[in-house]
Amino acid sequence: MADVVEGEVCDVVYVNEDNGYTVCEVDYNGELTVIVGHMPFIAPGETIRATGVWTTHSEYGRQLKVESIEHVLPQNLSSIYAYLSSGAVSGVGPSTARRIVDKFGENSLDIIRSEPDKLTAVRGISAAKAAAISEAFILRQDTAETVMFFQKFGVSTALAIRVYNEYGPESINIVRDNPYSLCETVRGMGFKTCDKIAVALGLPFDSRSRIKSGLRYAMSETAANGHTCYPSDQLLSYAAKLLDCPIETVRDCYNECVLTGGLISEKDLVYLPLYYNMELSVANRLAALSRAKTEYDPKIEEFLSDFAAGSSIVLSEEQRRAIITANTSKALIITGGPGTGKTTIMKGVLHTLVRRGLDVVLCAPTGKAAKRLEESCGHEAKTVHRLLEVGGDIDGDNQTFSRNESNPLDADCVIVDEMSMIDLPLMDALLKALKRGAGLIMAGDVDQLPSVGAGNVLSDMIDSGLIPTVRLTTVFRQAEESLIVVNAHRINNGEMPVLTNKSSDFFFMNRPDHQSAANVILDLVKSRLPKAYGYDSLTDIQVLSPSKKGTAGTVNLNAMLQERLNPPSKNKQEHKRGTTVFREGDKVIQLRNDYNINWTNPDEGTEGTGIFNGDVGIVESIDSDEHTLTVVFDDGKRVEYPFTSLDLLELAYALTVHKSQGCEFKVIVIPVCRFMPLLMTRNLLYTAITRARDMVVLVGTQEAVAYMVRNDHRAKRYTGLREKLELFVRRENEGEN
Repeated sequence: MADVVEGEVCDVVYVNEDNGYTVCEVDYNGELTVIVGHMPFIAPGETIRATGVWTTHSEYGRQLKVESIEHVLPQNLSSIYAYLSSGAVSGVGPSTARRIVDKFGENSLDIIRSEPDKLTAVRGISAAKAAAISEAFILRQDTAETVMFFQKFGVSTALAIRVYNEYGPESINIVRDNPYSLCETVRGMGFKTCDKIAVALGLPFDSRSRIKSGLRYAMSETAANGHTCYPSDQLLSYAAKLLDCPIETVRDCYNECVLTGGLISEKDLVYLPLYYNMELSVANRLAALSRAKTEYDPKIEEFLSDFAAGSSIVLSEEQRRAIITANTSKALIITGGPGTGKTTIMKGVLHTLVRRGLDVVLCAPTGKAAKRLEESCGHEAKTVHRLLEVGGDIDGDNQTFSRNESNPLDADCVIVDEMSMIDLPLMDALLKALKRGAGLIMAGDVDQLPSVGAGNVLSDMIDSGLIPTVRLTTVFRQAEESLIVVNAHRINNGEMPVLTNKSSDFFFMNRPDHQSAANVILDLVKSRLPKAYGYDSLTDIQVLSPSKKGTAGTVNLNAMLQERLNPPSKNKQEHKRGTTVFREGDKVIQLRNDYNINWTNPDEGTEGTGIFNGDVGIVESIDSDEHTLTVVFDDGKRVEYPFTSLDLLELAYALTVHKSQGCEFKVIVIPVCRFMPLLMTRNLLYTAITRARDMVVLVGTQEAVAYMVRNDHRAKRYTGLREKLELFVRRENEGEN
């Protein structure tokens, strides 16, 4: 039979922010009693009623292991003060708590919840702060209820909070009505977890709603792997295995989904309606751009001559052709590897368009790529998301943009760099934001890794033959002096890179296994490169690995590099989340776009919202009392993260090659060891090397390098954009005949 302990929480000894596991001391019948278990949002001053079983710990003695818990807000003055001063309510510390309790006494919590405007009578509390305190108090109570509900099903605190952020106070009711909605709307909530909740709530295992949700979830999984559509027979097989149902039953529900529009079938491929409509939209708009022409302006030759003279360069014929085409077509793709003159062309295009009196804007998918574009062209550049004035949900396909068909961009032409990173949803949004008659110039290296998001936009556009494309192949003389450029092209052509270590910018260090490679990487980053060349270990050198896993994968390398570059210190605060320890001074990276997070830039006296996937910064401070971690990013933006939002961050001493797309670093160090074959590909190695500006160091074996160079396998991405674009080409040709 379960035991019950009821009393006031005196102290919270330990809390795991990820899963809510807590150790606290409770005043139970006048004695301090230790209670352990999943008890999120416990704070001193609260009265709790905990149900569980007594156990005896070998070191800490008798304690109650909690099975369920009820919260009772404090009622007397000392308990209310203890609760408020504990940091349970964001924005209220000990001094503010004392002033609130002195002013309102035992009515303090009622005032905070129901009449927050009265808090302005307390010194130091403005109307805005009063509203924020009340909102934080209510949010804590409602979130705690939601978290406790989900913990019965083994859902972590962080994931339960994510559910609450999606659905708000109605979270529990919505989940009881249809638990499968979670896996379609809440990032990280897998189908199996939803299935477990559904079974616990008594939903039939063979219900059609379950099977239909499973089909949609299976399709969303394919999108997460880069596909915009998927072969229907493969989808049915996968869904039947996922659902543990006969394939005939799954096929029956699939046909019903197609009939009702929940899924769209085209030939042997199946789409989620979202991606099907996006492909149609992109194809239609690109076709319209390809048909539109601009009358040739004879002054372009004059503008070109001025540009060449002002830049002290001699334009090649393919560069001249690209710049002229950009001035006579409404759409153009410029693709080529490093050293082939893409930047020169973009500068020439910008110069001639501006001389013609056109309003031109520049953009790129990431903040670093936009900054690099701005520096190279001498013209303001923004991220694509910032240009389109993003808002709404932070996760991919649910994002909304203020710039669209109803409120298009003012620009006469948009120039986009790093096009290989643009996925289908972002391409759709960009095209919708172009005003009538505006042009679109797209530059990117089609041989790099494709976008992380769904689609293969750049490759599909080029392969369709619909959009005028200039493919640059000539490596200019000054670029040929760089072995980084030479080796990048050799790798891209399926040839072994030069590994003689006789250059000044490309080196190979032979190490026979993962451990020895990892050890030498530590020495390179910590001491050898800084001592020999003066590079800064944190800001100038970046380790890129093909894999997250393994001794030479990013997870282990991050832990080893953190220990070497930023070891524990009594002078440095730290916070553990899951298996990761964040420490003051750590190098971290933002994992997803968050357009709503607030930042300030003290150096420039500016503030705003939005931190983007791939932004890198340093942990400035950790406040264990306020449960916050502050990061200063490379561009000076300062962001305060609550501990509950640390899933947005990851250590960045080592990054995967995929995560480095769109970035440029002075020095790249790459472990080239035996990883999973799917990761050891030519275009992954090529992409990694082209991230370096000054130096590349490969550490591993020549056999592994040779394997990657030979392995030209590119994971198949199922998309329909090329076929839709080719259809427009056929229609154009038939119309001409």
